[in-house]
Amino acid sequence: MRYSPEALTAFVETVAAGSFSAAARRLRKSQSTISTSIANLEADLGFELFDRSARQPVLTVQGEQVLGYVQAILAASTRLDELAVSLTAQTEARLTFVLSDTLNPDVLEDLMKQFDARFPHTEFECLIGEEEDVIDLLQKERAQVGLTEARDGYPTDIGATRLPVQTRMAIYVATTHPLAGQHEVQSDELHGWRELRLSTYLEREAEIACGPVWSAPNYLLLLSMAVQGFGWCVLPCALVDEFAAAKSLVQLNVPGWPRAIGIDLLWNKRSPPGVAGSWLRQYLQDAR
Repeated sequence: MRYSPEALTAFVETVAAGSFSAAARRLRKSQSTISTSIANLEADLGFELFDRSARQPVLTVQGEQVLGYVQAILAASTRLDELAVSLTAQTEARLTFVLSDTLNPDVLEDLMKQFDARFPHTEFECLIGEEEDVIDLLQKERAQVGLTEARDGYPTDIGATRLPVQTRMAIYVATTHPLAGQHEVQSDELHGWRELRLSTYLEREAEIACGPVWSAPNYLLLLSMAVQGFGWCVLPCALVDEFAAAKSLVQLNVPGWPRAIGIDLLWNKRSPPGVAGSWLRQYLQDAR
């Protein structure tokens, strides 16, 4: 008996996301498509995978038993795709890398030098994106490899690994900002001043603001806004060191800050990177 890969993916994603609608959003499909795929899978199997009597679908006993097998099937399919790419040994004519501003600029500089030496005939395109935008670009196959701030989970079609490097994030204001002269600033005090906040292009659930907010889709633009004195902002320390003019920004002394955050390396499981993309993945996984 053969089962549709789309149905298996819909099943696993629904379990991970907690609802048919959330799974549909993560897979960029309609809710009816997800519901139909799972209903067809249940028809093929001969039993229900979810108890739909509650507000949100809950795995049945049979569904819990099936889940591990389906995850193993999808994992094996991913490994087969990667093996096929490896065996054909095809170097991409073009590689698109979507990266977060949280990546240390020194790491990016060395990566490009190494890439140029190894793949001089491969066009290398860099895009800047954060969070949901990175995932969206990978799912649409607009990019092959991506970086983003670490999170707990990803859609089932996105492969992810945690990099060994971390990024330090701190809160900054312009030297001309009224908060710049304070020895210590409490978190509650920040709410009285404009926050410069990261906001992705892709729609997501709005985060409740405790005060006035301006937003931008990447940290470099937020840095520019902060330098001009428009508000306070959480920024990668390495980005500030590299691109902010000397003494243009002040790091605020806020309890709990600076913070270290993880960085995740992402790729699309359905269209795994070729030789150049695989090299880039390995380079970043070995970076220190």
